[in-house]
Amino acid sequence: MNATPPTAAEQDQREDWLRLDLQICFSLHAAARAFNGVYRVILKDLGLTYPQYLVMMVLWEDGDLPVKKLGERLRLDSGTLSPLVKRLEAAGLVRRERSARDERSVEVRLTAQGAALRERALEVPGRIVAATGVPAAEVGDLKERLDSLTRALDAAALRETPECG
Repeated sequence: MNATPPTAAEQDQREDWLRLDLQICFSLHAAARAFNGVYRVILKDLGLTYPQYLVMMVLWEDGDLPVKKLGERLRLDSGTLSPLVKRLEAAGLVRRERSARDERSVEVRLTAQGAALRERALEVPGRIVAATGVPAAEVGDLKERLDSLTRALDAAALRETPECG
């Protein structure tokens, strides 16, 4: 097979593929880091880090959950989630208990203090939207597009994962 060598224009375009400023992944990474910086300031008054805030939001929304389900909702493995939950427990916001139905399962439950923190957290989303500079009407569209991107990347990762066996 004789492949024709790329033209100079094609070669230049291929070289552009490796430019950092043209990478969507880097733009998302930079935006995530910027979000974390804003969250760090806003959540300081609540005594939470951003990952702890995510745990609390899921518990405020769903109530008591097994650690495994909490990890699935947050897309976190147990090695990352367990220290977060332990710190929230040390702060008196949650408690971990063995499930009465399955002793292998640990459930995370809000304490009264953790449930009460929800009221103070209600202002956080509005402050974050304001910090983005994106009109509130466009935030939902942006989130839908990012969710669609996530689904596409999850599907692509499944296709690229080699079969075990």
